[in-house]
Amino acid sequence: MAGATSSSLIWSPWQATLQQSTTNNNRFYLKKGYPFPCHSVYNTFNFKRRFLSSSKYNDDHVVTDSSASSKLSPLQTHFSFSGCGCSWIQDNSMVLDSPTSNVLLTSKICSALPSKTVDVSSVSDLFEFICSGPLVDKIGITPDSLGQSIDKWLLYGSQLCRLFQLNELMLTIPQKARLYHYYIPVFVWCQDQIALHTSKFNDGDDVPPLVIGFSAPQGCGKTTLVFALDYLFKTTKMKSATISIDDFYLTSQGQAKLREENSGNALLEYRGNAGSHDLPFSVETIEALTKLTKDGMKMKVPRYDKSAYSGRGDRADATTWPEVEGPLKVVLFEGWMLGFKPLPAEAVKAVDPQLETVNKNLEAYYEAWDKYINAWVVIKIKDPSYVYRWRLQAEIAMRQAGKPGMSDDEVNDFVSRYLPAYKAYLPTLYAEGPSGSDLERVLAIDIDEERNPILAT
Repeated sequence: MAGATSSSLIWSPWQATLQQSTTNNNRFYLKKGYPFPCHSVYNTFNFKRRFLSSSKYNDDHVVTDSSASSKLSPLQTHFSFSGCGCSWIQDNSMVLDSPTSNVLLTSKICSALPSKTVDVSSVSDLFEFICSGPLVDKIGITPDSLGQSIDKWLLYGSQLCRLFQLNELMLTIPQKARLYHYYIPVFVWCQDQIALHTSKFNDGDDVPPLVIGFSAPQGCGKTTLVFALDYLFKTTKMKSATISIDDFYLTSQGQAKLREENSGNALLEYRGNAGSHDLPFSVETIEALTKLTKDGMKMKVPRYDKSAYSGRGDRADATTWPEVEGPLKVVLFEGWMLGFKPLPAEAVKAVDPQLETVNKNLEAYYEAWDKYINAWVVIKIKDPSYVYRWRLQAEIAMRQAGKPGMSDDEVNDFVSRYLPAYKAYLPTLYAEGPSGSDLERVLAIDIDEERNPILAT
């Protein structure tokens, strides 16, 4: 395998259970006759491997590729699980203690190997599980193409288990579904989009990074998805950067001015809706990121401190911004209102008269955001009221973790300032796609109230 996967930094325990058969052209066939290559060569006559480990799980017990030059480097992130509503992560008694806020999740490795025999049939079951996912047809995955790339899927699954501190050989169904039906298929689609983007340039050209937009309602898990994708890009040695529309909110002073200019409009009293973002700053940041095409080129990416000024928020001090280095392959840009299109004034006034000003502000957003986005992931929900439930779950989790959290009434007030925009703009987004998008490069994902991808009805 060392020679077959030069980019791999560790072996997956799934891969370590495989042995290569010398029959059938070095291919292993599943029950349905789907072939996939087995690259882990230890014993050509054994189809199972017994792991010799202690009965206790060892945090640093991983199967390493001796040809790898280094272990995974720490992932720089401002993401925290606190209050993110990641119930699928906790759905396993094998999960390690939750990390504290902003602690790197790679500090411990939970690809622990049990001291029992693992049968190759478990890989067969996983193959069939992947094929049953709701996104495989959308991203063009067939059983044969999956068979050709199964080792990569297993590696990606192993890396995500390390990230989320899961025991990959004892995943629950919700955990397995989140990784193999959602995060990894989206990552594979993103890789295809990057390849398509790169193919449009000639050898020797400076290839700007592909900007992929993630338009999804608040609380649906888009930040966790982007976090997972960013990690997979880094572990596969593809340089990436992440930005959120939150990073471009007006400063505290700018918010105060907006509030004064729109006195009495609850939709513009706090940050969130169109009009509360620093659009020139957005353009400056996005254009700078797309110019990071060479080794050694660096820039700091802005972040927003939502806790400043008693929750009113302010742009974080520039000394705390993370630094990214070129050449970037991809920029992951996420936000709840990405791709929203302005509507006729009468249409938005029928939803909420206060939305008329927001709608007017939205006219400037295509030039500041959407026109830079080359490919889109649109996460669709059946009912905007899901946002209230998800936000309530997050705040309850925050309070249970001993951190400041909004009361139920405060959550209701908070979400009520966004619901008019959802009710007005989501139908057009779902029917026509994001503003200015090429529908051939839009991946639409329907999710249920538990944030799991489902087949569209």
